[in-house]
Amino acid sequence: METEILNKTPIIALIHNISKNQIKYLSSKIAEYNLGKEIRYIMMIYDNPNCSQEDLVNLYGESKANIAKSLKKLENQEYIERKINPNNRRKYMLKTTPKADELVPKVREISKEWEKEVGIDSNDEQLKEKLKLIAINGMKLIGD
Repeated sequence: METEILNKTPIIALIHNISKNQIKYLSSKIAEYNLGKEIRYIMMIYDNPNCSQEDLVNLYGESKANIAKSLKKLENQEYIERKINPNNRRKYMLKTTPKADELVPKVREISKEWEKEVGIDSNDEQLKEKLKLIAINGMKLIGD
């Protein structure tokens, strides 16, 4: 792709491109696990035990139906468990299984490799904090 096109590309399109390319890279490195974007859900659930389906909807901007379909796939593949939330019986709490817990460190290493190859390093903490703030503000704007 020509540099001129990238110079005129909105930042949000660049962020989307980075996200999509990282998922493609991860998926290619763990193809034997038959996971695509679902790997992100595993990582989120691993880092946030007892999070909900709604948390994933809000963070990833996917529809409830798409998230539900992905969670069903992960449950069928025995990567996650759903338990009824005792504080709200209409919601489920999500937790990774030992199978997922074994996969997560591998994915973290692949992610670090990808970050290094694309030029993300420890000097980018300020940028990461800024992007986190933008994400939080974006979620507030849409009411989630």
